[in-house]
Amino acid sequence: MQTSLKQGLHNSPESDTQMDIPVFGYELLRDILIPGILGKDTNEISYWAGKHIARKFPLLSTEEVSSFFQEASWGMLKLVEESKNEIKFELNGKLVDRRIQMNSDPCFTLEAGFIAEQIQNQKQFICEAYAELNKKKNHVFFTVRWDRKEPIK
Repeated sequence: MQTSLKQGLHNSPESDTQMDIPVFGYELLRDILIPGILGKDTNEISYWAGKHIARKFPLLSTEEVSSFFQEASWGMLKLVEESKNEIKFELNGKLVDRRIQMNSDPCFTLEAGFIAEQIQNQKQFICEAYAELNKKKNHVFFTVRWDRKEPIK
């Protein structure tokens, strides 16, 4: 059963007020517990977990993907450029800044997998995404590529 974005991320279906979740709790799960359990497979499994989350929350546009990122407290996602076989996004924000500053090698493959699956569903071509970290600017850039010869069946 799919969860609606509004119901899944707010106090109640009727409420327009988000719950405040401490950053420390998020960091404990995302940057300490999960890598501790998954070990060297963290990046790969996180990518596929992002794709799984995207299937639970199908979005119809890049604007909705950006809104989801804000709702999920993943940061501010902005479309940078798009060509016929590629799309690039930039991710920044306070939590992104903090993750980059607090971790020597922060993992953004969960977000990459999520974006890949969303764009795949929107474009109807098999997509892959990868993240590039710019530590000087505290930004993450995602590049999504597809091959027009590989439509979704």
